[in-house]
Amino acid sequence: MSGSAFPVSRRTVLRAAALGLVTAPALAACGRDGGPALVRERPTLTHGIATGDPRSDGALIWARSDRPATMIVETSATESFADARRFTGPLLTPGSDGTGRFRLEGLPSGQLVHYRVRLEGENGAASETLTGVFRTAPTTASDITLLWSGDVAGQGFGINPDLGGMKVFSTMAERDPHLFLHSGDGIYADNALAESVTLPDGRVWRNVTAEAKNAPAETLDQFRGNYAYNLTDDNYRRFNAAVAQVVQWDDHETTNNWSPGGTVAASKNYTERNMDILAARSWQAFHEWMPLAPAEAVDGRLYRKISYGPLLEVFVLDMRAYKDLNGPNTGPAGQIFGPAQTRWLIEGLRDSTATWKIVAADLPLGLAVPDGETAWEGPANGTPGAPSGRETEVAQVLSAIKANKVTDVVWLTADVHYTAAHHYSPARAAFTDFDEFWEFVSGPLNAGAFGPNELDPTFGPEAAFVHAPPTPNTSPLDPGYQHFGEVRIDGRSRALTVNLCDSTGKVLFSKELTPAAK
Repeated sequence: MSGSAFPVSRRTVLRAAALGLVTAPALAACGRDGGPALVRERPTLTHGIATGDPRSDGALIWARSDRPATMIVETSATESFADARRFTGPLLTPGSDGTGRFRLEGLPSGQLVHYRVRLEGENGAASETLTGVFRTAPTTASDITLLWSGDVAGQGFGINPDLGGMKVFSTMAERDPHLFLHSGDGIYADNALAESVTLPDGRVWRNVTAEAKNAPAETLDQFRGNYAYNLTDDNYRRFNAAVAQVVQWDDHETTNNWSPGGTVAASKNYTERNMDILAARSWQAFHEWMPLAPAEAVDGRLYRKISYGPLLEVFVLDMRAYKDLNGPNTGPAGQIFGPAQTRWLIEGLRDSTATWKIVAADLPLGLAVPDGETAWEGPANGTPGAPSGRETEVAQVLSAIKANKVTDVVWLTADVHYTAAHHYSPARAAFTDFDEFWEFVSGPLNAGAFGPNELDPTFGPEAAFVHAPPTPNTSPLDPGYQHFGEVRIDGRSRALTVNLCDSTGKVLFSKELTPAAK
């Protein structure tokens, strides 16, 4: 990976170069007589292009170069680029692993934007050009399609060449969404990949492999390599070029069930067991390799609001970096958002003028997710009665939504590797100071499928629909248990419809929600 220094054979480097995972210095070392026979004079866009966090006048554009080069972006209203506008982006350097992003501004609202990216090297040589599309946010009521899911390359299931790679991304692209909400676990830094996995029924799963996936990630370069690995998949790269993303993180970007102040279990055989140190390296790689700008987040890191016209605002949460240490989670107080993020969410929902307020949560609210025998990972603690532990912050938010008369709030999440629709009602709850609402769960995209989890009764959830595999860790060879969710907002009626889909695109469950009368 970029910045790595390790002895490699010529065969190993050539194989990795075909995957776009080797830097120019490593290639140079493989020339005959030590010469730079394999070094290309032109810079190369190594892992495709991507867009993120769109606004009414533009979006972030992401790319990566194999050597120092300047990102050049052109946009047009047409595929021919006859009326192209040119933007000069940043210099991409090894300091950020060759990655960079540039915010386009000054574009018309509600428009399909064609864009193309190339690199200009320090010697003036230009790279090839890659093209893509995204939509700027509308300023009038318009139809909107948003997809969401999470969990990519987990439980030892990576890019399978026998299946044509991670085809779910092609399935999602065919639905032509305006936005994709990546709900976390964009990588499985703690999950190594073997060349093959023999399943309990005797079938064999095969993986494309890479050095960074040979062991759980501990170094910055290993974390970077996990992102690079996923972007060697053709389906994923094509999807990134065609759909604007809104990304967040969960635990596997660092290590399973991580929380601030935590320690990796000795049985995991990590050299570095301090989760805070691992998280710092993970965060750097995440911000380098994902299409978001930390400076645009409220905390300079992740939680933020995406306004997408008068019908939709998305509140992107960080339920990892501010939570308290995993434990019994039953005290009189606890943290899952932290005080600052709790205030921000309450005030943002109160002040929102959008019809629909989607809260993008990287952990489900009412599902009991254990961490070992006596600890809990998310807000829920598996016990009835009044809110305790992390549930107290959830209760603050739900009570404020009611007190401020905020309507049409929908929660979306992933994390648990199955899909479900949960209806929360004070009529069934131990804690009653809130208005009823829906939470929809989806995933995984390309990982082992699990579930279902038990629902904690504190906020009165009821499972209106659950689709989970009959056995734990069901592989993506069974595509019916890989999932994504779809939100469609009708520009005329303002109704919001949620579809829960399997990875073939089959709709398993659908729920239409009507906005409150104004």
